[in-house]
Amino acid sequence: MSILYDERVDGPLPNVDKPALLAALREQLPDMEVLHIAEDLKPYECDGLSAYTTTPMLVVLPERIEQVEQLLKLCYQRNVPVVARGAGTGLSGGALPLSQGILLVMARFKHILEVNPEGRFARVQPGVRNLAISQAAAPYDLYYAPDPSSQIACSIGGNVAENAGGVHCLKYGLTVHNLLKVEILTVEGERMTLGSDALDSPGFDLLALFTGSEGMLGIITEVTVKLLPKPQVAKVLLASFDSVEKAGRAVGEIIAAGIIPGGLEMMDNLAIRAAEDFIHAGYPVEAEAILLCELDGVEADVHDECVRVEAVLTQAGATEVRLARDEAERIRFWAGRKNAFPAVGRLSPDYYCMDGTIPRRELPGVLKGISDLSEEFGLRVANVFHAGDGNMHPLILFDANQPGELERAETLGGKILELCVKVGGSITGEHGVGREKINQMCSQFNSDELTLFHAVKAAFDPRGLLNPGKNIPTLHRCAEFGSMHVHHGKLPFPELERF
Repeated sequence: MSILYDERVDGPLPNVDKPALLAALREQLPDMEVLHIAEDLKPYECDGLSAYTTTPMLVVLPERIEQVEQLLKLCYQRNVPVVARGAGTGLSGGALPLSQGILLVMARFKHILEVNPEGRFARVQPGVRNLAISQAAAPYDLYYAPDPSSQIACSIGGNVAENAGGVHCLKYGLTVHNLLKVEILTVEGERMTLGSDALDSPGFDLLALFTGSEGMLGIITEVTVKLLPKPQVAKVLLASFDSVEKAGRAVGEIIAAGIIPGGLEMMDNLAIRAAEDFIHAGYPVEAEAILLCELDGVEADVHDECVRVEAVLTQAGATEVRLARDEAERIRFWAGRKNAFPAVGRLSPDYYCMDGTIPRRELPGVLKGISDLSEEFGLRVANVFHAGDGNMHPLILFDANQPGELERAETLGGKILELCVKVGGSITGEHGVGREKINQMCSQFNSDELTLFHAVKAAFDPRGLLNPGKNIPTLHRCAEFGSMHVHHGKLPFPELERF
């Protein structure tokens, strides 16, 4: 069952006087660029989830923090919703604008303010690209560990908002594990610091709470990230399998052997063929699945672990195990994986990228379940995912020009996420909930939990002006969705009955 997003139901839709708001912006912020003509607004109608579009009422592109501060104060006074946007590479509709709201684009805040090799941290503005941080730290033999596949384009502010991961998150963690401090502006335009320059800070861990909050609690203005020393050596093993189930079982056996790879990625045959045709990484196109296992650290340890992992993979049923001959081949192996999404895009007019997480032990069964659902719905699915931590990215291929195919792909995606929840997993690992997974939130959480989420939101944003209609469904929506987890008794927070 699919319930399309409706901003009139899922978020406040105030009757904003656009000419009056535009005049106020020009008066109070005359040096800030404001887009208001239809053709200028069109490029901002969606993020990386292009299936859902809304033309924003206004787009603002500030260049100074003071402009953002004043803008938020103005919007708060006038009760105008605000949606923050970075590079627009998000895949869950988190930056989908509102037709009666302002889209706040933070892409021009792209300065690296400080790289501190002694303290092993960097201070950056939210519009700085993920990869640019590692490039700035490279002269000191340091790097920033989280590496989403979109790292060449995605911005660190968006990474914090979505708690992005990457192919090396198994060993080095997600964004939340690699932050020290975040400077934000509240919905009322007040400055706030979450975290500290130290490795820990007193009081509630608001930094962890804020990370992954998808623009609903505040606007990020500065991020302090941890930097790590580059490993002395890194080697990649490529293992081929004649079934995805065997590859899935091999993942658990590597971890059970006490080995934590730097990265452990899996691709099925459809993804293998697409990536090989696009990148020419040297993948075995006849394999039903491959695992990429990177081991890094001190050379002697890496050598020993490579021997152990090769033995585990062979015992698990790998038909071939190859060690990258040199650094150039290691980079090619990873290039194929990191370009899997655009490569699969060459196979179909459209694809729908899902993001669910499951316990590693459930990989074989869930992969079989996805295959069965693919046949049931008549849509091909390419599987590319962070196998080490169970973060799956099934890519559902469809043609939006064919009537009903988008709706079928959306329903299939929802079924896959519900399967993840059924086996003890989650509806997201790194892409966030946004607009895309708001229905499946009803499957994962009960009404008490959802009400608590609304209470946290209300503590930061009592009027619900920041990115409304995303992430947390209303209880009314869940009741309509038919979730088994929603009860209709008295809510634990009476003041939140409106949700």
